[in-house]
Amino acid sequence: MAAEWYFRAGGAEFGPVSAAELVQQAAEGKIQPETELRKGDGAWVAARKVAGLFDRAAQLKAGPPPIAPLPPPLPVAGPPPETPAPFATPAPAGKFEVIDMAESDRFKVEVLAYARLGGAKDYRSASTIYFANQAGIRLKQVRITLRDGEAIAESGALHFMLGHIQMESKLGGVAGLGRAMMNKFVTKEAAILPRYRGTGEIYLEPSFSHFLVYRLAGEEVVCDRGMFYCGEGSLEVGAALQKNVSSALFGGEGLFQTRVKGTGVCVFESPVPAEEVLRVDLKDQTLQVDGNFALMRTGRIEFSVEKSTKSLFGTLTSGEGLLQTFRGTGSVWLAPTQDIYQRLEAGGVEALATAPRSSNTAT
Repeated sequence: MAAEWYFRAGGAEFGPVSAAELVQQAAEGKIQPETELRKGDGAWVAARKVAGLFDRAAQLKAGPPPIAPLPPPLPVAGPPPETPAPFATPAPAGKFEVIDMAESDRFKVEVLAYARLGGAKDYRSASTIYFANQAGIRLKQVRITLRDGEAIAESGALHFMLGHIQMESKLGGVAGLGRAMMNKFVTKEAAILPRYRGTGEIYLEPSFSHFLVYRLAGEEVVCDRGMFYCGEGSLEVGAALQKNVSSALFGGEGLFQTRVKGTGVCVFESPVPAEEVLRVDLKDQTLQVDGNFALMRTGRIEFSVEKSTKSLFGTLTSGEGLLQTFRGTGSVWLAPTQDIYQRLEAGGVEALATAPRSSNTAT
């Protein structure tokens, strides 16, 4: 899901390029303030609206700063004078790396992955952490940076924040409370999503979860219940009603799914790593999935559950049962490896050889 950059110049489109390559192009003058840029599937915007692009380009063009001379040694007779501690983010450079990010004028979100853990106080925890480090299982944390902006996040997700940020939770009276409770019941999302306004940094709870960063461009995303994690305050999070009986009864998600709509950056919690998520683009086509590993969809797509063959007898004898079916034009995100992890968690490696393959069946 990690997006790459594209730009238009001289009537042609270039990309994908990395953020570093984009800065290099700006430093060389190939990207001007009015050059159109987009990140992944996002909307085209003028380069001057990409925060920090030309500042970094100017630094790259100017080269490294000259080395300052060493200060004179302190007198031996007394200790050095006290100086106030600088304002800095609590996690120093090198403690983590940014594995995904997206930003707009007033909002930036980053998925941080800590390099390794090593603070266990007993041998059991130490053994678990050792094998987690060896297997590449990394602790992650989502950081939101606001520049006179607004963010929303799952209730209880806040770890700490610094700067000039106000947090509030608005109900809108009894009617608003009723809508919030209904939303929680049908989508598994928090009844009330806290809103954060101001300037500063917000760190959400660290976890071993996986995250997908997506930029909505005035569109609607329908996803599995409970996937929404955080996003810009301009986004609207609610419930999407299944449009047919088959998807409600046999689709695996029930009568409702989560709907996120609007324009802005959003973070979803994924059951598998982002690099294992497969995006399928449909152009008036049909996608059929044997299982419940379709995570989210956008565009004009109809979702239903259908027999794998035209006849009931063929469906019963094919062994495929019912298939999740997506028709139309848009995109569907799949997690093909999700079932493997679920079977490993349930029964270990032996389950891969003995457990039957998951399938949608009428039960």
